[in-house]
Amino acid sequence: TLNHYPQNELNSKHKRIMSLRIISKSQQAKGNFNGGQIVENKPIGFPREGGFVRPFSSLFYWARAKGIVGSTIGLHPHQGFEIMSFVLKGDIRHYDTKTDEWKPLTAGDVQIIRAGSGIEHAERLEKDSVIFQIWVDPDLSKTLSKPASYDDYPLDAFPVTQDGDVEKRILIGEGSPLTLDTTPIHITRYNLKGKLEIAKGDDKILALYIISGSGMLDGQTIEQDDFIIAEDENLLAIDPHGEMDIFAIEVAKETGYKTYAERAARFA
Repeated sequence: TLNHYPQNELNSKHKRIMSLRIISKSQQAKGNFNGGQIVENKPIGFPREGGFVRPFSSLFYWARAKGIVGSTIGLHPHQGFEIMSFVLKGDIRHYDTKTDEWKPLTAGDVQIIRAGSGIEHAERLEKDSVIFQIWVDPDLSKTLSKPASYDDYPLDAFPVTQDGDVEKRILIGEGSPLTLDTTPIHITRYNLKGKLEIAKGDDKILALYIISGSGMLDGQTIEQDDFIIAEDENLLAIDPHGEMDIFAIEVAKETGYKTYAERAARFA
């Protein structure tokens, strides 16, 4: 289930519209590396980092990272989770102990680490580069015994369609080469100059991040870096002010297994 903060912990910028939650950048968790050379805002941060949203469904962690200067996050381990890096702007490089080489990624490219029984990983963000790093929970009781794997996908590997003023690129879903052990999950990126309608089922949760631009959603203004969660609302209609770039993830309300976050909450 989706965790909600008590109403007295919310200020006026944390907006509720029917069953929607809109969390501005200022209310997201914060982080940095190397003394601020890389800075992060986190729609879903680690518990110690604050922010208004805790893990829900299979979504465990979501960070937007920007390179203020070129900077490297040194070798560090991962296990169990599936960790995706989406390059939104600029150039980055990744290293892992499985391939034992640095690999470049550029805007629009995607990398997936299926961490399995364990892998070590490092990454370098060049100046002004921006990425999302998103962790999903595929049921660690199964994946911790699997060998790790690591794949990169270029922008043009993902199917794209144009419907009037809306461009839709499927990053995970029908036609995409990127597959996860975590199911069901769909990830789509929208570039729009006209009205966008996104529908979901009763058994799904939809999470949106406004990469750029601003617009209207059910009579409320949404703007760059807002994070939006739709739990019960099944149709979202967005009218852009000019152009907008929107990143959308749809996950199941119920995973069918105990997630790491649910297990950890029992001992909090």
